Amino acid sequence: MKHPIKTLSLAVCLASSVVLPAQGAEQRIMLKMPIAFNSKLPSVGTTATYIEETLNTTSGGSIRVKKYEPGKLIAPFEILDAVSAGKVSAGFGSPGYWVGKIPAASVFSSVPFGPEAGEYMAWVYHGNGRKLWQEMYDTNGYNVHAIPCAVVAPETSGWFSKPIESAEDLKGLRMRFFGLGGEVMQKLGVNTSLLSGAEIFPALEKGAIDATEFSMPVIDQMIGLHKVAKYNYYPGWHQQATLLELLVNKKTWNKMSETQQALVETTCRSAMAVSFAEGEALQFAAMNKNIEKNGVHNLRWSDEMLDLFRTTWEEVAAEKSAADPFFAKAYGDLQGFREEYKIWKENAFMPRRPE
Repeated sequence: MKHPIKTLSLAVCLASSVVLPAQGAEQRIMLKMPIAFNSKLPSVGTTATYIEETLNTTSGGSIRVKKYEPGKLIAPFEILDAVSAGKVSAGFGSPGYWVGKIPAASVFSSVPFGPEAGEYMAWVYHGNGRKLWQEMYDTNGYNVHAIPCAVVAPETSGWFSKPIESAEDLKGLRMRFFGLGGEVMQKLGVNTSLLSGAEIFPALEKGAIDATEFSMPVIDQMIGLHKVAKYNYYPGWHQQATLLELLVNKKTWNKMSETQQALVETTCRSAMAVSFAEGEALQFAAMNKNIEKNGVHNLRWSDEMLDLFRTTWEEVAAEKSAADPFFAKAYGDLQGFREEYKIWKENAFMPRRPE
């Protein structure tokens, strides 16, 4: 009698001998991938390494990914233009970095008082989010194929050198702030600027800015924000969830076989789960360390301040919708999805504990 394991092994080998020639016939694709965030930073950076390692392994060598740390090949804010022009074949970063070129880009990154991760992904994959995301680049003349490729846990909403108890305390502050939330802060009298992660600590230390927000507690801790500011505010009303993307030059994308394209798409779908789980797992230890060892005060915005941020955001959203038709289209679609989702959110989830 033949041993079943040996028989199975032989079958696998025979199957492999049939598949391998087809793989060998595929055109080999090299993806040079500059990234917007240091690869040591959890979720926002480690996901790039996950993409690199996963595709290099699962493609059997038909796709080769080489990531480049921020600024080593392309500066973070130049990734979209570089991928579109074919200077590099791919790039990993945040749609929110392109708002100076495309006002609607932040809708596909993070929205103040916007959806949490599950709701955001529902809109992207099962609403019109993914279709609109690509349409945004196409209608603005960018030669890229965009793939949602990470979702980041909630961020904190600011590091300050003193408590912020009223709108008056914000006026005149020089603050690094991201995306649409930055426009809210501008309306409240804050002088905002968008700095990359590597620029924030030096700017705070030298007094070029007075305050900042950047990311989740563990990442903020890694770049040392607790050393120059001791008051960290929650919740991250401006970024309850943040989407990141893999951009692939369209010419490169069209050269890929259907199998190669499917591998890239599947890798990004798995990266969504991996990035979110990592972000959720690391925050509580960082927060406790900040309290116990770093002298940080974790503070929650008052209801009055959150109401102020919300009403100001509604003003910003209305202005941006009036000024840019595609922003109105994308944001309106997201809001329509959220309105339908509301009955599920309000009934299925446990209510938050009152303060």
